[in-house]
Amino acid sequence: MSMPPYGIKPGRRKAGPHRCSALPHALGWTLLSAVLPGAGFLHSRRQRLGSLVLLLSGATGVWAAVAAPHNLRGALDLAFDPSRLTRAAVLTAVCLTAWVAVVVGTFVVLRPRPATHRWQVIGGSAFVSALCLVVVAPVGLVVRDAFAQAHVVNAVFTHNRTATRPTHVTAEDPWNGRSRVNVLLLGGDSGPYREGTRTDTMILASLDTRTGRTVTFGLPRNLMDVPFPDNSPLHALYPDGFTGPGDPGSWMLNAVYREIPILHPHVLGASADEGADAIKQAVEGATGIPVDYFVLVDFTGFRQLVDAMGGITVNVNVPVAINGQTDAGIPPTGYIQPGPDQHLDGFHALWYARGRYGADDYQRMSRQRCVVNAIIDEANPVNLLRRYQALAAAGSRVVSTDIPQQLLPAFVQLALKAKDHRAKSVLFRSSADFSPGSPDFDYMHQVVQKALAPPAHHRHHAPPSTEDDQDACAYHPGQSY
Repeated sequence: MSMPPYGIKPGRRKAGPHRCSALPHALGWTLLSAVLPGAGFLHSRRQRLGSLVLLLSGATGVWAAVAAPHNLRGALDLAFDPSRLTRAAVLTAVCLTAWVAVVVGTFVVLRPRPATHRWQVIGGSAFVSALCLVVVAPVGLVVRDAFAQAHVVNAVFTHNRTATRPTHVTAEDPWNGRSRVNVLLLGGDSGPYREGTRTDTMILASLDTRTGRTVTFGLPRNLMDVPFPDNSPLHALYPDGFTGPGDPGSWMLNAVYREIPILHPHVLGASADEGADAIKQAVEGATGIPVDYFVLVDFTGFRQLVDAMGGITVNVNVPVAINGQTDAGIPPTGYIQPGPDQHLDGFHALWYARGRYGADDYQRMSRQRCVVNAIIDEANPVNLLRRYQALAAAGSRVVSTDIPQQLLPAFVQLALKAKDHRAKSVLFRSSADFSPGSPDFDYMHQVVQKALAPPAHHRHHAPPSTEDDQDACAYHPGQSY
């Protein structure tokens, strides 16, 4: 007579895999396994499989809790690191696939057999499918957006080296010991009626690298005779400033980006954007401070970008023309009517920023700063998540820059600091002291230095062209800045 295996009492057989006796019971354990993976396998008496899944899911949860960003700064650092972002997206997709396999596998091993009614098969399958969809859909969207973000960062911040961006900067010392970093913000107009790109919007933003306090300088597009720095090859070519024969419009500040690469290709060295190198040096000569980096937003894609955000909201104080040319006597085809909190789509936002009929360049420059502020206001986390795919598609075609990818975390942290302070704006407009057609660059340098000085140094002597963006963008019916 054979003896029973050791550990099993005579007369009792080793228990085999277990199935639930009723469909609701199986669905309940499947739901529990969705929250606590492995629990269903343990209930089905598959001890090794259940313990392994439970251990792996617990370890994955702990790792995710430790590795995930714990604040906005950490989240932004991750968002602008495409290699980390791609790895996180791939790992998330793998974990999500494994989770679905566990949920479906739990139902398969626990469902009653045989199914006495067809509705049990259909109902159980529908329940498990809906359960998986509830989790897979939102997480899948996050994974998709992560891949899109990694693509945007790679497209904008890779292979973007220019000849004029700072050297000897690292992720550990992004500012190379300097107290300020200066970024030139450009709005490029390369419409079908123009050859090449003219930078009709030029704003130099100077940020304190310790506090994030920011001063912006708005430069008129029709600034003439702009000098280049003494150590620049362009200074040797234009010792009296950027000027020459022919159409004066080809020698204004907004023409530097287009004209220099045509007239003097490769004059500043190998570059991903020779026009940007030239305009950076022109702005340095005009303001007297070095220009470290540039960011160019092409107006041809600006409309798409605003539409992707769902529009922007601005205060319109006076009618703003759509189309029309004052000099040619061509009337507008319409107007953006005045009113507070006007929500503009991409088409109308573009003309709000661009429209010049019946207005001067300074009024247009003020409106452009208001558009920048409105875009920042719309860029809240909820809006970004809802519209991320459209924004990513627009952004990679609209924005170009020479900010190196390795400095993105430092710029993110600096931008967060800057949001805690109200930016001060200096707009160079025609006055008794300043004329764009015959500019006094020594005066411009003095205004810039005074605006950048610590507050105590000019508390009672503010620069003559200082404006407050909040006041300039407020609703003042009939008043145009």
